[in-house]
Amino acid sequence: MLRIVLGALFSGSLHLYVWWRLVRSAQLPRRVHIALTISMLVMWLAIPITTTARLWSPPLAGALSWFSMPWMALVGLLFVVSVALHITGTAARLGHRALKGPAPVDAMTRRMFLARTTSVAAVSVAGGSVARGITQARGVHEIVDVEVTLPKLPKALDGFSIVQLSDLHVGLTIDREFVARVVELANGLSPDLIALTGDLVDGPVAALRDEVEPLAALRAKHGVYAVTGNHEYYADVDPWIAAISRLGAKYLRNELVTIGDGAAAFDLAGVDDHGAYKYAGHGEDLKAATANRDPSRALVLLAHQPRQVRRAVKHGVDLQLSGHTHGGQIWPWHYIVKVQQGGLLAGRYQHGTTQLYVTRGCGYWGPPVRLLAPLEITRVILRSA
Repeated sequence: MLRIVLGALFSGSLHLYVWWRLVRSAQLPRRVHIALTISMLVMWLAIPITTTARLWSPPLAGALSWFSMPWMALVGLLFVVSVALHITGTAARLGHRALKGPAPVDAMTRRMFLARTTSVAAVSVAGGSVARGITQARGVHEIVDVEVTLPKLPKALDGFSIVQLSDLHVGLTIDREFVARVVELANGLSPDLIALTGDLVDGPVAALRDEVEPLAALRAKHGVYAVTGNHEYYADVDPWIAAISRLGAKYLRNELVTIGDGAAAFDLAGVDDHGAYKYAGHGEDLKAATANRDPSRALVLLAHQPRQVRRAVKHGVDLQLSGHTHGGQIWPWHYIVKVQQGGLLAGRYQHGTTQLYVTRGCGYWGPPVRLLAPLEITRVILRSA
């Protein structure tokens, strides 16, 4: 609930700034001004109503989300565009004043014209961006092949493929049909192993049990393995671990398994999410996860958040697979995600002796919008040295 309140306050501040710059400053006719003000207030309230309705009325949350979630993205982009236009306009006015002196007598009329023009420009740019983002979020998944060389990987396993699915976020606007499409694409890659790196769901088991059921059809020669993400904890993690396990996935809760036989093998470990320590019986424990490893084998780690690599490198992890960031999901808000993860946003990284790959994810959180961060299903191809 605290996250919802803080989110509503943050959203409210964005709404207030956008209203001030695009409605109040434009000095619109009174009726138009009142209508837009009430509309923005209602849409602002619709966002926390939608997020809380997941807990007591999933059908209502699902219906509202198609309006409130795109609106949330639109306000975020309106804020960015408004700030950019405000800075540009202020710089232009200061430059004009420095070169040509005081403003003319009709400055008030001129300012009103510029304010209204700015409002139209901001709405056009932000609206067009959201429309494009919706087509990306609900469009085609990009299959990204990532070849990773592991010096300890035996020659017999050269070409071993891991299909990584992350951040599906089933709930609100991501339903059973979307999940089934992801499963079909993953199976079509004929993977040796499938890794689910967290944030599969956004809501309680009772509401989403049927929506996630297609995950039972995932097929890989060496099985399906999963770790928890932060959103599983928001949605009551233990019932979800049980539900996803019944669909055929094996959760790695600070533990390790050996993939392959004899000398033709590598170790696969998984840890709880970075913030799992806040929940009883949960928490990342890399020491436990790697306690039984064979130092002569390559070690691949599944960890939801990229920043967990800072501890992984201390435990001899050769490759970490993560998600969480969505590649930023909506540009330019990705800068906040990048800072929060210590510069780790999407793609390949090297942290000491540990290689890291961060997928953009195969779903989305909140708004059905992805701007300059396309949907991704990752196929990691392991290579021996």
